[in-house]
Amino acid sequence: MIAKTLEKELNLEQWQVNKVIKLIDEGNTIPFIARYRKDVTGSLNDELLRKFDERLKYLRNLEDKKTKIIERIDNLEKLDDNLKNQILNAETLVELDDLYRPYKSKKRTRATIAKQKGLEPLASLILAQEVKEPVSKIAENYVTDEVKTPKEAIEGAQDIIAEIISDNSTFRKKIRQNTFYNGVIETKAKNKDESASGYEIYFNYSEKLSKIPPHRILAINRAENEGIIKVKVDI
Repeated sequence: MIAKTLEKELNLEQWQVNKVIKLIDEGNTIPFIARYRKDVTGSLNDELLRKFDERLKYLRNLEDKKTKIIERIDNLEKLDDNLKNQILNAETLVELDDLYRPYKSKKRTRATIAKQKGLEPLASLILAQEVKEPVSKIAENYVTDEVKTPKEAIEGAQDIIAEIISDNSTFRKKIRQNTFYNGVIETKAKNKDESASGYEIYFNYSEKLSKIPPHRILAINRAENEGIIKVKVDI
């Protein structure tokens, strides 16, 4: 599977992929392979071999993570054929993390607190959009010593719904795509006196995420890490 992916992505012959994997697994470095194993690889250059090595590590990590995630979800007795196929067909670590997200152990969130207060059934009713009377009326049935008012019950149910949506891999993928194609990155100076920082261009800057070049992202990351600018993405 990994060999086929590398063959397709890098436009290589099957024998080349197999030979390079063997050389890497034997402990040979990329510069060594590029310089002294041209006869074995079909004269693949250093740049292509580095891409090969990076993708090989990524894909192996991806496959290893798939195995572990399937095992963990299966241990929770929540693995079905559909979910298993989705995991096996995931092409990126981000996609894999999205699929695993609903099954990860969570820290104490507003949603988990609301569930502990017994508001999950109310959240399910609201989410189903099939109520035949005002939600405020239904919420009266969930008023307890811990939930003082119908309004508080509804707010707790909303917290649960928000987490359900956030954990949905399909929604996350669409939100991520929408953010990339329509989002705008905005940067502001934290301190106007940082005039000698070399990052003045980013003191009041904005650009579409889909058009920003990699070198500019790196510069923004450095400026943010150094505490010179604040960064946000507006969708």
